[in-house]
Amino acid sequence: MNEINCPNCKTAFKVDKAGFADILKQVRDQQFDKELNIRLKTADNEKENALQLAEAKLKNVFQQELANKATELLQLKSENATQLTQELAKKETAITAMETKIEQAGLQQQLAVSSAVNTIEKERNQLVNDLKNKEIASALSEKSLQEQFKNTLAFRDDALKLKEEEIARLKDYKQKLSTKMIGESLELHCETEFNKLRATGFQNAYFEKDNDARGGTKGDYIYKEADAAGNEVLSIMFEMKNENDETATKKRNEDFFAKLDKDRKEKGCEYAVLVSLLESENEFYNTGIVDVSYKYPKMYVVRPQFFIPIITLLRNAALNSMQYKSELNLMKSQNVDITNFEDKIAIFKTGFAKNYDLASRQFKTAIEEIDKTMSHLQKTKDALLSSVNNLRLANSKAEDLTIKKLSHGNATMKQKFDDLKK
Repeated sequence: MNEINCPNCKTAFKVDKAGFADILKQVRDQQFDKELNIRLKTADNEKENALQLAEAKLKNVFQQELANKATELLQLKSENATQLTQELAKKETAITAMETKIEQAGLQQQLAVSSAVNTIEKERNQLVNDLKNKEIASALSEKSLQEQFKNTLAFRDDALKLKEEEIARLKDYKQKLSTKMIGESLELHCETEFNKLRATGFQNAYFEKDNDARGGTKGDYIYKEADAAGNEVLSIMFEMKNENDETATKKRNEDFFAKLDKDRKEKGCEYAVLVSLLESENEFYNTGIVDVSYKYPKMYVVRPQFFIPIITLLRNAALNSMQYKSELNLMKSQNVDITNFEDKIAIFKTGFAKNYDLASRQFKTAIEEIDKTMSHLQKTKDALLSSVNNLRLANSKAEDLTIKKLSHGNATMKQKFDDLKK
């Protein structure tokens, strides 16, 4: 839109491009006609002025000559007739020549005026042709722009129509799907995405539907992976949730957290992941991988495009933790070896204390028997011999106790004692 101010009332009003072009064309045509009329009028005036000036000059010269000739005639009248006749003839000849010159000067002046008029007419025709060419170029440019604009609008309308048809088709497709079919479509999508990478990235992984409903509920898919030794590296319980756009009651992701956590615990999975298209306008769930472990332990919510990344992320974390688990198991086995060594020491101490206690009681009995009566000397002697024998056995056990026997079958303690010897 262009804004034009009225020169009389100073009022501003707006016109479109077509109206502005018409007004501009009228102004140009009027200005051109006005300038052309001015130039033609000026040329005519110059022509008339030139003719009048030439005529005036010629009349003045002719009158001057006539006056001179009349004076000369008067002077010649006083002379003889012959001389007068001769002079008169000469003057008539001169007058005739002067008249011829005047006629020639008039013709030249007319030729000059005609040439000037022709030049002006050529300039006018050239200006008219230039103006027409500019008008034609402007019309062609305007027509080309209009055609381009029409083509752009037509293309945009076609694209918009195709999008509207696609949206209508998708809406019709979703309306025809049942709730179960919608969920199964998302499950099929996730399973297809996983199978694309199963042969190359998940060779030792198990990813199948959860068909065990003994606890009253079941998840959608279970993912498990083990290392080459058969040790479990990662386990995930998956739940896939989608929703029809036309559904009156909209579900929330949080409505499925409790069931998913229960399924995870019953199936012995380490992690729980909800792959969801619910709450599509919720910016919290649209940010990517959402950790909801503040509500339920080891639980995540992702959109379908983050299905593979969440598996990869948890898998890498689990593989990194396997090294620490191996070191922990090694430390536990070493603690078991030390515990076995301590148990052997305790068994030896118990046996030695038992023999010592038995010998002490027998020795005490012998002393008591000696104090009571000498008649029991033989009995006391036997008791003493028995005591001596037990002491000998105990002493033999003590002398027979070696580091080699204590560390027998205990690789950890054997290594420790060998290190001490070195």
